[in-house]
Amino acid sequence: MMDMDSIECVSSLDGLDEDEIHPHHNTLHPHPHPHQHHTEFSSSKPRSNGTNNTSSIAGPNAIAPATSVHELLECPVCTNSMYPPIHQCHNGHTLCSTCKTRVHNRCPTCRQELGDIRCLALEKVAESLELPCKYYNLGCPEIFPYYSKLKHESVCNFRPYNCPYAGSECAIVGDIPFLVAHLRDDHKVDMHSGCTFNHRYVKSNPREVENATWMLTVFHCFGQYFCLHFEAFQLGMAPVYMAFLRFMGDENEARNYSYSLEVGANGRKLIWEGTPRSIRDSHRKVRDSHDGLIIQRNMALFFSGGDRKELKLRVTGRIWKEQQNPDAGVCIPNLCS
Repeated sequence: MMDMDSIECVSSLDGLDEDEIHPHHNTLHPHPHPHQHHTEFSSSKPRSNGTNNTSSIAGPNAIAPATSVHELLECPVCTNSMYPPIHQCHNGHTLCSTCKTRVHNRCPTCRQELGDIRCLALEKVAESLELPCKYYNLGCPEIFPYYSKLKHESVCNFRPYNCPYAGSECAIVGDIPFLVAHLRDDHKVDMHSGCTFNHRYVKSNPREVENATWMLTVFHCFGQYFCLHFEAFQLGMAPVYMAFLRFMGDENEARNYSYSLEVGANGRKLIWEGTPRSIRDSHRKVRDSHDGLIIQRNMALFFSGGDRKELKLRVTGRIWKEQQNPDAGVCIPNLCS
């Protein structure tokens, strides 16, 4: 694996002098949370006190599911909602089609043989239902027919976000305020305010480039949070370095912002401009799509100067917000002051 002990990342923000950043050197950075192998969801929103009163959480338009009907449609094995075909045993106990194969055709309630009996009455009930999105307690006010509910929930804007940390597989999910605190406290990510940055990445013996990740940096500007990634990996047979920005929010919000990255030395430079990708897109998906500033190793060593035995890259950049000009019908940049 890549030796990260000699990596140095230095940042200066908004024209200030460089401040040293001490990243965790983490080709495979262990997740510090004690429950790293279990998916955990947290939200900064207030939670219900267990009285089924959701109005204080989701607003007056949110409707909690009818508990009795909801329980009827809950599979006793996986506890997910059942969709046709819904199976039942001779005693009337039901379960979903996925779990029918898992229980080896035996009813999990009475242990009788299941056979191929469909519960048509419960399927009819399911067809007639309209239920709120399962993220109603996070603010989603939408109500859907039972069969289209799952499709909506897979793209619901209120669904929780995955942790954007790239140095390890982290199963934590939550809303943005929670994830910002999680990145700071659990992953020890550097947090900065401002929308310009100046980072220096130093690596001794750069010819030993294998898949590795520098710790990301989080920037807070325009009231939003952005994740700056910089890493080395193999692109085919060639080692490359890549820098890119992700927006901590949904894709439709990410389109309101643009960013630029620049690296160079010795009278030459590479410049990248683009729109930050949402953290809805995984780190690997963004990296594999090459949506960012990519620097071939030979070029990176040329920018480093000297005897080409040490990587010294300075990456500068800025983030700006696109504003619609109502008269001209075009976007004009709003630079962070």
